[in-house]
Amino acid sequence: MIDEEALLEALNSTPVVDGRQRDLWADDAAPRRWAREHGGSDGASSIGWLRAARDALQAATRGPVPEDRMRRMLDGVSRVPEADGSDLRWPLQAPPERMLAVELVLAWYDVQQRRPGRLRPCGNGECRLFLLDRSRANTARWCSMRTCGNRLKARRHQERARQAPEA
Repeated sequence: MIDEEALLEALNSTPVVDGRQRDLWADDAAPRRWAREHGGSDGASSIGWLRAARDALQAATRGPVPEDRMRRMLDGVSRVPEADGSDLRWPLQAPPERMLAVELVLAWYDVQQRRPGRLRPCGNGECRLFLLDRSRANTARWCSMRTCGNRLKARRHQERARQAPEA
């Protein structure tokens, strides 16, 4: 199962480094490692679906949900109850090459339901990362106060200093 941290790892796999966007999953080694760490298949088709899920979820977190891409990802997926004594389980059934991508999509929807408005892009327009605001007041703005928060605060301070009339 994909947890919130794994979801953020996937969403944050396209950071801006030295002013340029990088795709940490561009080469197959990183998404394969991520897939294995989260119990998924690391075959080429699975990795393709995983990248497609990541891209769709990044778009959905920044704006409207790309419904056509989500439908294609979730086509033929179901949960069928299985009774085992006093336990009732709802195992996910999906084509094997899409299983981890589907779990990633379901994790995103779960966060949207349980923590509405808390998963969002960093407030720094030059950053491509996302944050999951766990604060009580729901006021977090940056993926990292150390990097984006301090950078933007310093930039604002410099702008105010330049605009201040000289004495």
